[in-house]
Amino acid sequence: MLAKEIGLGTRIERAAARLEECRPRRISVGHLTSDGGRISRHFLLMAGIGFDAYVVHHVDGELKSRTGKFAYWVAGLRLLGRRLEEFHADIGGEKRPCSFALVSKVRNYGGDFEIARSVRLSDDQFEVVLFEGRHMARYLSHFAGMMLNRLGSMKGVAVLRADCVSLSDPQDRCVYVQIDGEFAGRLPAEIRIVPDALTLLTPPEYGDHG
Repeated sequence: MLAKEIGLGTRIERAAARLEECRPRRISVGHLTSDGGRISRHFLLMAGIGFDAYVVHHVDGELKSRTGKFAYWVAGLRLLGRRLEEFHADIGGEKRPCSFALVSKVRNYGGDFEIARSVRLSDDQFEVVLFEGRHMARYLSHFAGMMLNRLGSMKGVAVLRADCVSLSDPQDRCVYVQIDGEFAGRLPAEIRIVPDALTLLTPPEYGDHG
């Protein structure tokens, strides 16, 4: 996902061939504290809470090794007929209800989609996309809005900017967290920007804007 995000593509040979033209760039990273402080980890691309983290947590490792992304779709089918857990995302002192929160530093999501569309690795803020709705039928309309680039104007979707997000479940249920596609605990959690944290080689055309 990182290579595709910065414009190096998905083929390792193509990315390696362009390394000499890449330039060092200082970027921020994200930091997650979850499980009430028991887990503390940095991440580069994104954190997902709720819907997509449930899928990550239930992916069959053996199926993933054989079929790749198909294993995630299989895990997602387990949500059919289930009610999603809603939780709170606290941004700037305002608590917002949601069943899926994406806290992202990149546009690319899972290699195939764009959910956060106005953020880059060079930014010192996350783009935060919050989705309401406890039924999977609601997510069919969210998916259509994503494909049509209309998420920001849809009812039940909020697109925000923040350098810190606190997440909690007032009913203390099991709400999962993932970072960069790996399971990373449960709520409560806090996600913060760590500025000027890492030097990354990027193509010259991967600038501040675009």
